[in-house]
Amino acid sequence: MDVLIALAVLVVLVLVVMARALVRVQQAQAYVIERLGKFHSVLDPGLNFVVPFFDAVRARIDLREQVVSFPPQPVITEDNLTVSIDTVIYFQVTDPRSATYEISNYIQAVEQLTVTTLRNVVGGMNLEETLTSRDQINGQLRGVLDEATGRWGIRVNRVELKAIDPPPSIQDSMEKQMRADRDKRAMILQAEGQRESAIKTAEGQKQAAILAAEGQRRAVILAAEADRQSRILRAEGERAARYLAAQGQAKAIEVVFNAIHDADPDPKLLAYQYLQTLPQIAQGDANKLWIVPSEFGKALEGLAGLAGGSGRGAEGGEVSASWLRAAAASGPATPAKPREKIDTSEWYGGRPDEVATRSAAADAEGQTELG
Repeated sequence: MDVLIALAVLVVLVLVVMARALVRVQQAQAYVIERLGKFHSVLDPGLNFVVPFFDAVRARIDLREQVVSFPPQPVITEDNLTVSIDTVIYFQVTDPRSATYEISNYIQAVEQLTVTTLRNVVGGMNLEETLTSRDQINGQLRGVLDEATGRWGIRVNRVELKAIDPPPSIQDSMEKQMRADRDKRAMILQAEGQRESAIKTAEGQKQAAILAAEGQRRAVILAAEADRQSRILRAEGERAARYLAAQGQAKAIEVVFNAIHDADPDPKLLAYQYLQTLPQIAQGDANKLWIVPSEFGKALEGLAGLAGGSGRGAEGGEVSASWLRAAAASGPATPAKPREKIDTSEWYGGRPDEVATRSAAADAEGQTELG
């Protein structure tokens, strides 16, 4: 019975020793092993063997990149203004032994070093430079921290400034300044827009005035040209009308003259026609006084002789009207000489015209009758 108990205790001791001798390390971690209180080795990820009761795990180091956000720190600028700066640091442990034995708490050390470096960097800048030089501040912080933490087995990858908050009074002043600058830019842009609009409007009015003047000038020129052409055409029409009227009157006189000579009228008929023509002389609204010609009495004597049947006047002779004897003594009418044809083609600019055609036809008809 005692043997079984001893065997069971031995088995338990073996199992405990084996459990203490096997150490499993997770990926991206490192275990710092001390043997009898002295650094022995660093265990890599996987299953590792250690000496039970002699070796012990001093520290478990995370090898991944870590992000540490520090609370806002008050920093005084060069122009004696206190700003609150909130920082974020990205770092990674590269040497687990140095991170364990060179610094007691590397996170706290990095925080304090960041605050100190930040105050040194920002202390040489004024407020405006601090607000506009984030990249420069980040670069300086990273350089100082990387150099200082290298011996601690830590590599600082990035340093970011999350926020830079000036004092409330300065914030109000900055807001007022920004509003003033924005109002100024707005007024400048508005004035520039109004100026451009005025220039464009003036250019448009100028072009419109030029086009209107050009249109009026062309309209006046066209109106004058049309009036000139109209006057020329009216003058040509009036000239043609007068010529045709004169030609018609001449033709009528010629026809009447030829008819009288061809009919060979006696003095009594001429006296009778003369008396019928006299009332037409008195026609017209402007005729206030009517003078009877001297031949009127002689014409009456001829008519009296005609009524007496003898055909003689009061003195027993023939009607003594000299103008009747001259008309009767002239004998048969001789054909009139052919009149010279007047060329009317130049009256219409050398163009054929209906009036000119009718005039030429009338001339040809008159020449045929005279022939």
